Amino acid sequence: MSARVLVVDDVPPNVKLLEAKLTSEYFDVISATSGEEALEAIEKTPPDIVLLDVMMPGMDGFEVCRRIKSNPRTAHIPVVMVTALDHPKDRVTGLEAGADDFLTKPVHDIALFARVRSLVRLKMLMDELSMREATGQALGFEDDLRTEINEPVTGARILLIDDQERSAGRVAEALVDMGEVQIDAGEAGVADRAAANFFDLIIISMGLANADGLRVCSQIRSIEATRHVPILIIVDENNSRELIRGLEIGINDYLVRPIDRNELIARSRTQIRRKRYSDRLRHDMHVNLQRATTDALTGLYNRHFLSGHLATALEVGRRTGKSVSLMVLDIDYFKAVNDSHGHVVGDSVLKEFADRMARNVRGIDLAARFGGEEFVVLLPDTDLAAALAIAERLRRETEAAPFAAAGSGLKITVSIGVAESGPHAATPIDLIKAADEALYEAKRGGRNQVIAFNPMAEQRPAAGLGR
Repeated sequence: MSARVLVVDDVPPNVKLLEAKLTSEYFDVISATSGEEALEAIEKTPPDIVLLDVMMPGMDGFEVCRRIKSNPRTAHIPVVMVTALDHPKDRVTGLEAGADDFLTKPVHDIALFARVRSLVRLKMLMDELSMREATGQALGFEDDLRTEINEPVTGARILLIDDQERSAGRVAEALVDMGEVQIDAGEAGVADRAAANFFDLIIISMGLANADGLRVCSQIRSIEATRHVPILIIVDENNSRELIRGLEIGINDYLVRPIDRNELIARSRTQIRRKRYSDRLRHDMHVNLQRATTDALTGLYNRHFLSGHLATALEVGRRTGKSVSLMVLDIDYFKAVNDSHGHVVGDSVLKEFADRMARNVRGIDLAARFGGEEFVVLLPDTDLAAALAIAERLRRETEAAPFAAAGSGLKITVSIGVAESGPHAATPIDLIKAADEALYEAKRGGRNQVIAFNPMAEQRPAAGLGR
């Protein structure tokens, strides 16, 4: 995995040492010798991760980290403090400033590479989600949810997997202000139990008596429902093998026994905040995707989505030898509705018509608004006779009862043209054109009827359909 790493240290030999280690692993390394220089470098060319010394003259590493994390443009760049300080109070100070981890000098190479790769993977995921959110904003979709990553943590749901009652109790008591802590002894099926609930954080002890903690981590990561839930493991001091394997599996953070209460709270809060932020980004992405593929007024799919889906349906039809049919529907005399009752009533008619369409097509069919008062229904694996029957049901449903718009209701009818894929309609454009020609015949023939496209003869109302 290649990534751009910013090394910040006021001692040149320390910079050179880290640069040599990282370069040997094919990382792209840039450096800075002061806090001010580091912030300038980040502003100019944002790195994928920052390795930051704490003790520097002028602006120390804590202040640099705070400034990085307080800037919305750089808040999601992982920061690892690289320092000779190893007191729990110093780690908590760094975590409160926004640091993602601490590495103690002299830095162990394997731990360094594992931690850098793990944090870079996380940043790349966040970058992708942020980019998709920005795309939605560029399309004019505003976010309804806050995207502040430093919001207070309350109401969280935390799963603690630990079979030692006393230590589990201490951890749960420390986190009680954040929300509900559910304790599980880690017996068989724990990953499935984790997946059956919605947790904001999973904490796993590597000292489980009746289970392999790393295997539990792996199982949780392999299940879709828990794939994005942060995992914090608790490891014994000097057990670097389990820690490195855990980082490779995909854990997000770790604590070393004996556990410092304040560090536990700080690391848990950071992970929960990050998960909630990424959840919001994913939610916004799905909402924006839905907005991009649906018609805002009717809730049906839009013309753009229909075009891509129709091409796919025709290709599947060619491979399987099954027909694809298409109907084009147009509300009769809709301009008169707008002229007589106004566009608010007209919009109400369009919405109610779309609702009636949705109730009268099958689950495999795709209903879309094509534009104005014109709609399209794509019917995969459907021949012309079956499509005509569905179209007639739609016509009757439209005519059967007045629409609720304008108080007393309006009498609305619809004309429908239907076409089936074949030599005359092998492409999306040709199939739409064929159905549209049939619709034109229905309009010209008096409206409120269903007409089937027939390339060999003058258009006539389909037998027994409409009037």
